[in-house]
Amino acid sequence: MSGATVVLMWEARAAEGRGGELLEWARARAAELSPAPARRELLRAPQDRVLVMTWWPDAAYGDDLPELPEPEAALITRPVHRWRFEAVD
Repeated sequence: MSGATVVLMWEARAAEGRGGELLEWARARAAELSPAPARRELLRAPQDRVLVMTWWPDAAYGDDLPELPEPEAALITRPVHRWRFEAVD
């Protein structure tokens, strides 16, 4: 579908004791997205998990949209999880 708002979610779990570093890494990468999303949010959760959500209005679900990369392996405990959603009323 075209003309919808697509929301990308990126979630990673930091290596032991590196949650603050992962949060700052994600904040910097989110600020570098080009083009910039209409909206972005950074969230954190127990176990040093970091979530980044970006909103892309007037996008189709399958569009090639800028996403955060995978951090260096030493910063995370497992591969990044990624989800794509379409906003509904």
